[in-house]
Amino acid sequence: MSQLKIPAVFMRGGTSNAVVFHARDLPADRALWDEIFLAAIGSPDPYGRQLDGMGGGISSLSKVCVIGPSTRPDADIDYTFAQVLVKDAKVDYSGNCGNMSSAMGPFAVDEGLVKAPGSEALVRIHNTNTNKVIHSRFALDDGRAAVDGDLAIPGVSGTGAPVRLEFREPGGASTGKLLPTGNAADTLDVPGYGKFRASLVDAANACCFLAAQDLGLTGTEMPDALDRHTALLAKLAAIRLAASVAMGIGATVEEAAEKTTVPFVGFVSGPQRASTLSGEAIDAAQVDLTGRMISNGQPHRALPLTASLCMAVAARVEGSIVNEALRKGGDAEGDIRIAMPSGVLNVAATVRRRGGEWHAEQGAFYRTQRRMFEGYVYLRASRVPQLLAATGGKLRAA
Repeated sequence: MSQLKIPAVFMRGGTSNAVVFHARDLPADRALWDEIFLAAIGSPDPYGRQLDGMGGGISSLSKVCVIGPSTRPDADIDYTFAQVLVKDAKVDYSGNCGNMSSAMGPFAVDEGLVKAPGSEALVRIHNTNTNKVIHSRFALDDGRAAVDGDLAIPGVSGTGAPVRLEFREPGGASTGKLLPTGNAADTLDVPGYGKFRASLVDAANACCFLAAQDLGLTGTEMPDALDRHTALLAKLAAIRLAASVAMGIGATVEEAAEKTTVPFVGFVSGPQRASTLSGEAIDAAQVDLTGRMISNGQPHRALPLTASLCMAVAARVEGSIVNEALRKGGDAEGDIRIAMPSGVLNVAATVRRRGGEWHAEQGAFYRTQRRMFEGYVYLRASRVPQLLAATGGKLRAA
């Protein structure tokens, strides 16, 4: 026997791609999932291309989603996200992916997990990584999730049918608190690099936000330029570990290093003229904020959606570094227009003061999604020799 096969769907959600599995098709023992996901995606790959798997060589194209029946009454499905590292044999479950969240409702309807009569669907998604609920609203076309539409999103060519994602009560997704340290801004003492002022905010996923000028940057640097700036990436990696410990995500720097997804680390600056990856110009008047984020050690070519939501929430928290960079005098209830490498992203964030503390009520944005392939993912049997016996034949020989 040379290979095993598992039913799967390959989907795009926003600016990410992922292999999507039904929980029923995977082993009940989740300790066996990592080897399956690594083999399916093609990691570890020292060449960074994942040519022997379904991954695309960068963090946004190296993902797995697992969907099953909901384990809580206020949701319709459970959704578990797995970030597969490209060059390392590691799968990280510590955070959610906002982009792939946009594909989960359509997947559930198209697979018959959720019944949606009429022309529109509402699927309530329980993300098991963060224990948060996301409401996904989208149009239907002959009973299936609509694909064609007029919504264009930065980083994806063409247009598609909009999916509205509403992150309900997103605060404390990783740590249990919107402001894990209790402060809108802190000073991190980073061994080997010195002190850095940072805002440590946890909404949808935990993030560490820095001011671009404090890093000697303009804030409009593009991913390729950042990728070549190895000294900067090393500094940001060290800051991320210090932030993780300060937020209580990792008790020690060593423990923090094991959690590669959260916190995200990035930098912000005010509205300014910039270029996009497609060569288009963004005028300062078109945006309220400029942002860049690092995902799993790589400069993101857009913005991770959960990090975008967290950035928008942070922008509404007075005294935060993001709030300081935000365009002044804008609509306090309106969308925040964030300039990023692929264009401009609009994010809504409702944040209030309650009992002297900041509280995030909701964050929302629109994405598009598309099912691109369904069938079987094939795994080399030599990579997962223990699985056939351990799963009672659930994995089929190819």
